[in-house]
Amino acid sequence: MSVCIIDHITVTAPDLASGAAYVQRVLGVEPLAGGEHARMGTHNMFVRLGPELFLEVIAPDPHAARPERPRWFALDTLTSDSQPRLSNWVARTSNLQTALGQTTEDLGKIEPMSRGKNHWLITIPEDGSLPLQGIAPALIEWHTAAHPAANMQDHGISLLKLELLHPDAARVSRLMQELEMQGPVSVKSVPIQQTPQLIAHIMTPNGLRILT
Repeated sequence: MSVCIIDHITVTAPDLASGAAYVQRVLGVEPLAGGEHARMGTHNMFVRLGPELFLEVIAPDPHAARPERPRWFALDTLTSDSQPRLSNWVARTSNLQTALGQTTEDLGKIEPMSRGKNHWLITIPEDGSLPLQGIAPALIEWHTAAHPAANMQDHGISLLKLELLHPDAARVSRLMQELEMQGPVSVKSVPIQQTPQLIAHIMTPNGLRILT
């Protein structure tokens, strides 16, 4: 069996500027510059949430060539007037192949990725969609000497809880059990007509903030 633990939460936006502004407005801190993902035509920024936990802001890179395949995290579905939002999350494991085999949910195929000196394996659906509308995590296996968050500036911000709201809470709970998920993740049921949603409870030096 392979244990999974929450690794990072992701805010998607049509451009990095609007995504960074949203995070700064809610958390009171400006995200740090990240880098480019050449295979996906995207770039990102970060906010550290712990020694091995962070928030990522990701958007299409206007200076990169459009990839031959759909971009990850459903970024191709965004328009110029789309609002930045907490759209998905990522859980890490030391053995991605084993973790993926533990669940019956389709989380995508294992893809090699890189950004600068960082290398990792991650699950990505071929159509670039978000499994369970972002409620199911992408799975990641880092191939780095240290976790990326270790080198990020510490603003005294931490993730208290990530809530997974879904009409089929039993299905989501079963997935969490199959992945042996660890970390501050909880599942909540919502009415069948309600859109699935992620809610991050984040403690900042200025008090509790909610990211949705």
